[in-house]
This record gives sequence, C-alpha cells and structure tokens, in this order.
Amino acid sequence: MPRKLLVTSALPYANGDIHLGHLVEYIQTDIWVRFQKMQGHEAHYVCADDTHGTAIMLRADKEGITPEALIDRVWHAHKRDFDGFHIGFDNYYSTHSEENRALASGIYKKLREAGLIEVRAIEQYFDPVKEMFLPDRFIKGSCPKCGAQDQYGDNCEVCGTTYSPTDLKDPYSVVSGAKPVRKRSDHYFFKLGSKAEFLRQWTQSGTLQPEAANKMAEWFAAGLSDWDISRDAPYFGFEIPDAPGKYFYVWLDAPVGYMASFRKYCADHDIDFDAWWQAGSNTELYHFIGKDILYFHALFWPAMLHAAGYRTPTRIFAHGFLTVNGQKMSKSRGTFITAQSYLDTGLNPEWLRYYFAAKLSDDMSDIDLNLEDFAARVNSDLVGKFVNIASRSAGFVSKRFSGKLAACPANPAIQALQDKAAEIAGYFDGREYSKAVREIMALADLANQYVNDEKPWEIAKQAGQEARLHEACTVALNLFRLLALYLKPVLPRLAQSVEGFLGIAPLAWSDSQRLLPAGHAIQPYSHLMTRVDMKQIEALVEANRQSLETPPAPARHAEAQVHQENKAVTEKTAPPPSPAATEGVISIDDFGKIDLRIARIANAEHVEGADKLLRLTLDLGALGTRQVFAGIKSAYAPEALVGRLTVMVANLAPRKMKFGMSEGMVLAASDPEGQTAGLFILSPDTGATPGMRVK
Repeated sequence: MPRKLLVTSALPYANGDIHLGHLVEYIQTDIWVRFQKMQGHEAHYVCADDTHGTAIMLRADKEGITPEALIDRVWHAHKRDFDGFHIGFDNYYSTHSEENRALASGIYKKLREAGLIEVRAIEQYFDPVKEMFLPDRFIKGSCPKCGAQDQYGDNCEVCGTTYSPTDLKDPYSVVSGAKPVRKRSDHYFFKLGSKAEFLRQWTQSGTLQPEAANKMAEWFAAGLSDWDISRDAPYFGFEIPDAPGKYFYVWLDAPVGYMASFRKYCADHDIDFDAWWQAGSNTELYHFIGKDILYFHALFWPAMLHAAGYRTPTRIFAHGFLTVNGQKMSKSRGTFITAQSYLDTGLNPEWLRYYFAAKLSDDMSDIDLNLEDFAARVNSDLVGKFVNIASRSAGFVSKRFSGKLAACPANPAIQALQDKAAEIAGYFDGREYSKAVREIMALADLANQYVNDEKPWEIAKQAGQEARLHEACTVALNLFRLLALYLKPVLPRLAQSVEGFLGIAPLAWSDSQRLLPAGHAIQPYSHLMTRVDMKQIEALVEANRQSLETPPAPARHAEAQVHQENKAVTEKTAPPPSPAATEGVISIDDFGKIDLRIARIANAEHVEGADKLLRLTLDLGALGTRQVFAGIKSAYAPEALVGRLTVMVANLAPRKMKFGMSEGMVLAASDPEGQTAGLFILSPDTGATPGMRVK
C-alpha cells in the first residue's frame, strides 16, 4: 500500500559553505527519498537553513550588514550547491520565517501551560566591552584540569574534560578579547527530566539505531538535566512570548524548522498540515542527521513534540562523519573541499553520489573519501561496466535496424537481473546502499559477460547474421535499462539521460518486471559519462589548499612569554648534538602527526586465503568503526581477541588489499627478529575507553 512519508535532513547552519562532509547526509537522504518515490509512495523531502544564534549576529556585524542580509545570501549559496548535486528538496526554506515563529511560540506556550517551563536566575559570563552574555563557544581560557591554553568554555580539546565556562582559568572573550565578568540573569528552562520515562521508552522502541539507543541509555544513566531554552539580548532569533529581551535558544526553534518548511509546502500545495503532524497520525516522519547532533534530536525534540501534543518521529537515522584520504578534512592539505569548488573544477556530481552510496551503510560508521579509489571506482564501475553496455550495442541498432529493437527473447541474464529487484529494493529501503551498489555491479558484470560472449561487433561482420545481431543488441539494451533503473536513486540525472536515449517514460521500480517491446524505437546513442581524470582531482585539491603558514598566537600570560624567551635562549646557547645522538630522532611535531587511539576489538575473524591475516572490526567510540587486517593470525585465535582493548594508528592512509580495505593499523610488540611466536598486541590500562587519544 502507498505510504505517506515526510523526510528531513539536518538544517545546515547559515554561517558557512556546504562542504563534502555535509553532502554525505543530503545525498544519503536524497537517494532514500528518490527510491521511495520510485516505489509509488507519497514522499515529501523538506529542509531549511538554520539561521539564528550569536554566531550569525556577530558575523553580520563584522561584515557590516544585517543578519537578514547575511542569511539571505547564504541561503542562495546553499541552494545553489544542493541543486548542483541534484538534491531534490520538495521545499528548501529558512528557520527565520513567520511559519517558524508561530510554531515555535505555539509549542512554547503549550509547554508553559503544561507546567514544563521554569524561570530561574543563573550566573554566566558577560562581555563588558560588547555588553552581551557569552555562549560557551565564545569564551576561551586555560583548561581547569590539564592547563592547556585557548580552550573553549565547554570542553578541552587536549584532555577531553568537559566543564562549565566559569571553571576556566584566565577566561577571555573570543568576541572582544576582554576578561568577562560574572553576571546573573533570569533564564527559561524546559523540565526535560519530567519526560524521562517517555523518552526512555521511546528511544528503546526501535526509533533509533542500536548504537544510538545505547548512547541514549548512557545519558539516562547520568540523569537528564533541565534544558536552558533562552538567551539574552542582543541575540538574533525569535523573542520569547511575554518575555521582553529573552530569545529562544537556536536549538529550540531549529528543529521546529522542519515543521515550518513543511507548513509552507502544504500551504503552496493544498496539503493538510495537521493530518501529518497531529498525535496518532498514520503518516511517517523520518529524520536523517549526523551522529554529533543525536542528543538534540533524540531527547529534546521528541520531548517537545510529545509534551505539545504533536506526533513524534517514526525513525531517526544517524550517520557518521567523512574523512578524506583517511584523515579529517584539512584546509592545509586541500581536502577541506567545498561543494562549489568540486563543481567549479568540472567534476561530475554524480560521481560523488555514486562513491558515497558505495560506502554508506545503515549504521553510524564514518566513511572515507579516498581520492584515488574514487577515480578508480567511478571509472571501473560507471564507465567501464555500466555505460559500456550501451556504447557497445546501441550503434548497431541505429545503423542497421532503423533504431528499432527486436522482440526480446527469454534470457538467463535478463531473468537474473529481474530476480534481484526485491533484494536491491530491500537494501535501498534499509539504507544499506553499499550492499545495493555491490549487487548492482555484480549484475553489471553479468550483463557485460553476455555482451562479451555474444560479441555483436564480430556478428556484425558476418553475412546472414542480421537477426542474431538484432537480438543480441536488444538483450544488451534491456539489460542496460534494468541496471539504469536500479541505479536511478543514486544517479538521477544519468537515469534521465538514459530515459531520453531509450525513449521511455520515467522509470519506476515496478518497471523491473517489464521489457522493451519489439519495434520500440531508441534515439541515436551519445556519450553518457566521461572518465575521471586524476588531473581534475589534483586541481580540486589545489583549489582548496590554503597556506600552511599560521601566525603565532600572542602570549596571554607573562609566564608563557618568559617560558618562550628562556626556550629561545637555551636553543641558542646549547651545543649542537652529535650526529649519533640525532640519528633516528624525531621531533615532537613529527610524533604529533600520529593519531593513536584506544580501540575495542568488536569482532575478529579469519581471512579466507590469507596465511597471516585476521580481519578486525575496531570500535573507536564516537569515531565509529574501522576494518583492519592485522598479521597476527599465528599468535592469536580470533575468539580470544573479541572484546579486548588495544591501540591503533587511526590516521594511517587506508590501504587497498586483495581481501578488502584496511583502514588503520593495530600496534604490537615482538622480539628483534620479528618472530610471530613473540608477538603481543598492546593493551591499555584499566579505565581506558574506545576513542581515547594516546599521547
């Protein structure tokens, strides 16, 4: 039966460009929505720019424009980038809308009427120069635990400690540089703890992925605190009803932006908004988000909706982060790649859509964009396997048979492709795109095997073989059409070109059980896709590279300045080390390039055909999971490793092996001769947890 689906992606913040890391989510969502529409379901995909908050206000002030002018400019840039990658929003809106103001205020009033809003005075830092209260991320100072300088007001990026801004040593305002003062102000709190029982049941009911539900359980164990939903003027956002000078915290009205975008769409298309959002609605609501904002979407958002009498999400799908060449995106390496720079370089956006699909699964694992693998996979799969089928058969139909197909006979290859329709549909519906792509490419191999066996280019040279040539090309083009159908959610623009070339209506999933009839006319074939040129990749990296030269930060403390001066004197007067003393020595900067992490061995198994390797699945906590092939088979039985903690090199470039991709390296000790009998993997002390940095 047709389903009614409302689907959203997280709202991009209107304070920066869209980059390839953002696109993981929007491409993942777009593929899912396109598949659902091909199934015949009523699916609406809405999103919006997230436009409120201190950061927007300060950036606009710095540029000498109004916040409204800034968010309008960014909206057009974001929409341009999404259009460039064929993200098919039914409505792309802004949280700075009257629909959002009305809905956010309405939800707040319902929470207040239910006794879930409390006003109480809090003490926080105030910038005496800019005359504004400072959000946590606009305060820096020294970590109260390890003493690291220039740490933000909520957590230390060196030792990982979380704290309150008032715990910082020597705090200063990021906005003005002034020393902040403590000042009291009335704030409005949502009593989140009162919804704890509902949230505990809701998060464990199958609405979240298992790993996300487990993370929620940890937060419940720690206890749910009341949520501060207000900010003081000056602030760019919506003023709280009946509270002059108080504004909704951006995370209150941002998710309401999903509702506001859909309300605008409903008004424009005569759809009953309330029927989709009322409690008990038979419609379905799906959110695609990054795992870093799970807390807001799986706790605050459903609690607000439930308390205000609205329906809650059917499912929340969280995904991992994107690395490039095995490392975090980096401006200095040119791998912090913006969407627009990718398009400006002339790279086909569907190449990236395909590559991401080939990597994405239904869990929260991170994925890696290996630029060499990207080029090799696109060239091999899309050009070498898929497009190649049409290019080797269509010309004969146009030249020898007036562009018309023969009757398609019963054929094992065609039957094999048709038989896989339900399985591939299941993979798309379950967001297991990598499995879908793997299955589709296996079918492409089967189709190419048919073409290679028939060799239409040789049949064409033989007299009296016109009927056989016509049949072989007809079968090949029917195989090509089926592959195009399966790839359509991933490659919508290419599928559209295929539909035009074959002279067919837009492909629906049910078309997988039909073939092109005898006499069906096709258009003359023109090239459908070019190959990736590595020079394009090099140009892309260069376009995104920024100077490695970083100006030294001014010393904020007298003792730090003295330390630097003493260090300089020591370095100038100390005798040069002997060559023997420096042989093999590295600097602390060299060591700092290695990202060592605690990893839990979630699974270990033998590798078929490998004498020395075990395949390890390593859990790095919030960093996701990695697959590593380790040469420790003779020293350890797989079952003895599962559950153990070890240490891995997390930023080692992935290595493509005959057995699969190895995404790091575990550390082990051995005797000087490297005998495997004396090989021991490293284990941390009790208390270490997956994802911790080793330094």
